[in-house]
Amino acid sequence: MAVVIGAVLPVIVKLFLLLLCLNFNSSLTQARKWESWKDKYPFIRQASSFSSSNDWSSGSGSSKGHNYDYIIVGGGTAGCPLAATLSQKFNVLLLERGGVPFANANVSLMQNFHITLADTSPTSASQFFASTDGVFNARARVLGGGTCINAGFYSRTSESYIEKAGWDSKLVNESFPWIEKQIVHRPILAPWQKAVSDGLLEVGISPYNGFTYDHIYGTKFGGTLFDRFGHRKTAADLLTSANPEKLDVLVHAIVQKIKFDTSGKKPRAVGVIFKDKKGNQHTAFLSKRKGSEIIVSSGAIGSPQILLLSGIGPKAELEKLNISVVLDNKFVGKGMSDNPMNTIFVPTNRPVQQSLIQTVGITKMGVYIEASSGYGQTEDSIHCHHGIVSAEIGQLSAIPPKQRTLEAIEVYKRNKKHVPQEAFKGGFIIEKIATPLSTGHISLKSTEIDDSPSVTFNYFSHPRDLKRCVDGIRIMEKIVKSKHFTTYAQCDKETLDKLLNMSVQANINLIPKHTNDTESLEQFCKDTVITIWHYHGGCQVGKVVNPDYRVINVNRLRVIDGSTFNESPGTNPQATVLMMGRYMGVKILRERLGRAAGL
Repeated sequence: MAVVIGAVLPVIVKLFLLLLCLNFNSSLTQARKWESWKDKYPFIRQASSFSSSNDWSSGSGSSKGHNYDYIIVGGGTAGCPLAATLSQKFNVLLLERGGVPFANANVSLMQNFHITLADTSPTSASQFFASTDGVFNARARVLGGGTCINAGFYSRTSESYIEKAGWDSKLVNESFPWIEKQIVHRPILAPWQKAVSDGLLEVGISPYNGFTYDHIYGTKFGGTLFDRFGHRKTAADLLTSANPEKLDVLVHAIVQKIKFDTSGKKPRAVGVIFKDKKGNQHTAFLSKRKGSEIIVSSGAIGSPQILLLSGIGPKAELEKLNISVVLDNKFVGKGMSDNPMNTIFVPTNRPVQQSLIQTVGITKMGVYIEASSGYGQTEDSIHCHHGIVSAEIGQLSAIPPKQRTLEAIEVYKRNKKHVPQEAFKGGFIIEKIATPLSTGHISLKSTEIDDSPSVTFNYFSHPRDLKRCVDGIRIMEKIVKSKHFTTYAQCDKETLDKLLNMSVQANINLIPKHTNDTESLEQFCKDTVITIWHYHGGCQVGKVVNPDYRVINVNRLRVIDGSTFNESPGTNPQATVLMMGRYMGVKILRERLGRAAGL
């Protein structure tokens, strides 16, 4: 069984993540339902409508105009709840480089989850990039950020993480429910998820904790951003809690850099330069009022990139690109991590109901086990071409990079036509390393904000990470062999043989033949690693920002998002990042207004 699973894995994972064709009829039908979003969010407009001012606002008036107390760069997982909260008392400008999610069926419908990841067009909600490790990745490019393109799983971080971060636990426990009441649902547990849950308990990942948001050892199922109809809520929906009189949201506003006044002892942030989708440049300035700030919330890739482009970072790196150095800080862009993911595909002899992440096993060995299933592509979809992220040119093909000639690619494409429909009956068991010790870095490739920076994660460079991956693979193998799971999967030999033959024809990776051999499993981990999109680091606390997320030795500038984390919180970070946006918004208001904050 394990031999077949290992052989099938590389091709199936890639197909699962990236092989889809768009269903435009469904998209158009859903889009009509959301045509009224502008009435709900009257403060959202195109960046091209912004009228730049070359002078600072003198500012004591109550109208927004250019009198912004806070400019937030990035309308993502942290940026949206932060903007909604700060707008209760102050004038806020939120700048988002992407469009809106509300009329985008690929974002809003669970059945279309993978389409956005496969879409590499300029208008896609996700931006494709490949790390130097050779792993395909995606950055969110839409209002709502990663909550628009992820699998929707919602699970809080642990109490120990909150304590280590130095957060006020009372305020944390007020901030999580603020998020949950608006956009989080209790999922209807899918059969595949129940089977994996039973398998986890059978192999000793206990106790069973049922449905809970809390991060506790054992097996549980958590919340989801998808409602019972498969419609996604995102961080952008939290903007309904904003004060519309005090919030401006500009979409397709690509921030190029932060402007500074360097005449004092410390550089002071005064505004931002951004361009609209027509390429026209604009400048937005902060109010001169005490306490006004620019807050960067562009994610683990975007936030260090913006700091570097603005002149904050390692002096030698900045000077190589002729960027004027505002502050020499060698830690900007360093400490980058991604939690490595490896998966096992388990075929069945019948279609499986679609489910994304619901069940999770939280182990004491630093590994999390999750599951997904049922993605319902048609036979035509399986065999169609999918652009730059197609499996035929992906890193999971066993053809070494130097041998990936046009001829080799064509051979793969021809073989792909023989992929059996059975390859899309089944689901995945997933293992993720909880707190990887392997770290990398981010560096600029150019001074163009549109160019993704060079990102290196150095997966499994630390031996402890590799050991934990092996432990995780062994847990997954036990689950696959468990009585509960085998009873559910009912995978017959004929189906397994078809998948094995298909994997050989597809020139996939060399896979381990002896599952009890540690060295083979180590190679399996390295060969089949993919991202789980849980990037963090680059602007870490104590190195780039202080515990209040103010950029060290810079006035009126903070970074509030996952780039400040030393490790990814919980099984999945989005709950904590959403909470962080609300938490810091309330904290800033209370520090600035005291009891008058009224929150």
